[in-house]
Amino acid sequence: MTEMDGVIREHEVYFATLAEQAERYDEMAEHMKSAALFEQELDAEERNLLAVAFKQAVGQRRCAWRIVCAAEQEEQAKGNHMTTASARGYRKKIEAELTSLCQTILALLTDKLIPGATTAEAKVSYYKAQGDYYRYMAEISDDMDRTRSTTAAKAAYEDGTKVAETSLKVTSPFRLGLALNHAVFYYEAREHLGAAPWSGTAHGMDPIGPKTRRLARDALMAGRGKPVSRSV
Repeated sequence: MTEMDGVIREHEVYFATLAEQAERYDEMAEHMKSAALFEQELDAEERNLLAVAFKQAVGQRRCAWRIVCAAEQEEQAKGNHMTTASARGYRKKIEAELTSLCQTILALLTDKLIPGATTAEAKVSYYKAQGDYYRYMAEISDDMDRTRSTTAAKAAYEDGTKVAETSLKVTSPFRLGLALNHAVFYYEAREHLGAAPWSGTAHGMDPIGPKTRRLARDALMAGRGKPVSRSV
């Protein structure tokens, strides 16, 4: 990477931190995407900036989507066809924005970040994010699209779990964070996958053990109708 590239990259990271302070998460995501495309690998702080940017931008749409879905169902139950159609159109607009953001970060993870990661912590973080964004896409999808997103999320969480099992301690926050989100995924997707939730063990550690189950259920209950947290 040239000296000029380094300066540009540094500016992108700075603007991302500024955008975070201003709570302009779409712009923060764009700046961190630009920084991630440079040759230099993201450090831990920069990985966190990238995670916060996309999680907040996507989380705002997920929250909006739930609200509009509820309004659409309410209008439909009342037999108000015109307002139902208006709510449906607004829901689809939000879905398009959410899908675009998820596809952007998924492409970055698949093509650049995961192949270029040199530490187990980075790889596990990226696989967790990959699973998360496929999970978010599954939430708003139907039929074959939902099947594809669910299958891709499952594969990402499993790939991350393999790295975590072989390279990270059981108490590693990266491993625990992955286990929590993996648990949430199984809870939400159990019927679609045709499998019982909370199944599976991993080399002496049940990644979806009793404590993680409680954390996942708490996260699910807390997330209904509220902005998603940074970790789930």
